[in-house]
Amino acid sequence: MIANRIVLSSDHAAIELRQAIAAHIAALGWVVVDIGPVTHESTHYPEHGEAAARNVATGDCRFGIILCGTGQGIMMAANKVKGIRCGVCADTFSARMIRQHNDANMLSIGARVVGEGLALDIVDAFLSAQFEGGRHAMRVDMIGALEG
Repeated sequence: MIANRIVLSSDHAAIELRQAIAAHIAALGWVVVDIGPVTHESTHYPEHGEAAARNVATGDCRFGIILCGTGQGIMMAANKVKGIRCGVCADTFSARMIRQHNDANMLSIGARVVGEGLALDIVDAFLSAQFEGGRHAMRVDMIGALEG
């Protein structure tokens, strides 16, 4: 796993916010793997969620940040990839907790739900939090067992 690489993807509804997040995390020292899209032509969020999730699941990237209008659809697609634990967050508390308690490796944000300033705070909360392990590790293992 590449410890400092983050994959970003979105559908057409979230291009500008994804690019703002990419610039923000690059300034923090992360290597950004932005897999698009780059045009506003209608696109399918399941394809983008899966593509980003595969970058995380294979170990090419440590984390993934994905966006669509609500963050929900792209998150559902990402979570179909084995080994992915992705949560939608519209607040910093949830972003911190999905890392601390669920060892989330992907974050989803709704570009039509939160503005840029809050989105950057959510990303910071997610990236600065550490998995606490302990009793939470058993629960994360239980989630993994559901994958079959």
